[in-house]
Amino acid sequence: MLTLRAAFATRRRPWLTARAWFGLAAFDVALLAGFGRAHERVRSCRVEAPGRETDPEQIVWAVDEACVWYVKRAPCLQRSAVTTCLLRRYGVRAELVIGYRGIPFESHAWVEVDGRIVNDRPQYQTCFTVLDRL
Repeated sequence: MLTLRAAFATRRRPWLTARAWFGLAAFDVALLAGFGRAHERVRSCRVEAPGRETDPEQIVWAVDEACVWYVKRAPCLQRSAVTTCLLRRYGVRAELVIGYRGIPFESHAWVEVDGRIVNDRPQYQTCFTVLDRL
């Protein structure tokens, strides 16, 4: 969950929000080539060596802030894909999880770090059946 400390820390790093905004745009471009291309783009994001001091909460907050300023509503898959790639770029082992619920049908995507959801509600782990982990 977002803390006040993370919110203020991110405000001091507007480049992180800008990077998230461009990530949202890059995902839209990849999606034009089809879901397979966007899927592969997220799968190819590798965890880099931790060297930059950035709290995962700051990255989640920056992506949420970028979604506010983005040109269209960013669905959960787009938001989670960008969050996953940014977290990995900053040395965090993040997983994009895509799940579904059968009745009534619903699908959702979220990000997990060490088995804990970082960008959404924790109950999604119990409500949804996992389709894929990237």
